[in-house]
Amino acid sequence: MSFSLIDIWNHMGFTAKAVNFTMLLMSIYSLSIMIERFMTFRKAKKQSRLYAPKVAKLLKDGKIQDAIKVSSGKDVKNSHLAKVLLAGLQEYQYQKESGEGSRSDMMESAHRAIERATALNLTDLKRGLSGLATVGATAVFVGLFGTVAGIINAFRGMAMSGSGGIGAVSAGIAEALVATAFGLFVAIPAVWAFNYLIARVEGFTVEMDNSASELIDYMAKKTAG
Repeated sequence: MSFSLIDIWNHMGFTAKAVNFTMLLMSIYSLSIMIERFMTFRKAKKQSRLYAPKVAKLLKDGKIQDAIKVSSGKDVKNSHLAKVLLAGLQEYQYQKESGEGSRSDMMESAHRAIERATALNLTDLKRGLSGLATVGATAVFVGLFGTVAGIINAFRGMAMSGSGGIGAVSAGIAEALVATAFGLFVAIPAVWAFNYLIARVEGFTVEMDNSASELIDYMAKKTAG
């Protein structure tokens, strides 16, 4: 038997093919998440970098309505900072215009709006990452299952043929070990990507918390004034 991948695939049994096909689907799934999250995070970082100084200048000039308009613009729809600050600004403006409640009620309402927006934004940023973690944690075991099944099949074939020696099972063992190698090939990039993306999410969280705190301080000064 040749040891090319095509010949190994053609010689595999149903279980081995099913395991390898499953891992192929897991690989495609994890790769799609990686690409989509990388692109989303890149847009969020780029748009937030342009948005932050623009909205800071508007708030410094006391132009709340203009800041709301900028925060809801299409050019910042992927910005994590814009989503959080927009919620706080809209609630602050609503409370200010309605004239209902005290100063502390106004600040509390704006703070709750920011917290809700932050929670929703974090959920959106983490979308797909649990699936990526699952692939990274289970791909090796799926591959190991294929390897065990392949080795059992190889030894069963040796027993049925009555032949012995390493030559009789070498081809079967090679087929079985392909599953483990494939599992590692799928799992390692998924784990690396998951850890990297989680670190990016934590960085975004710090940025959102800092921006929210600065906005609350700004509102407190405006309300006190």
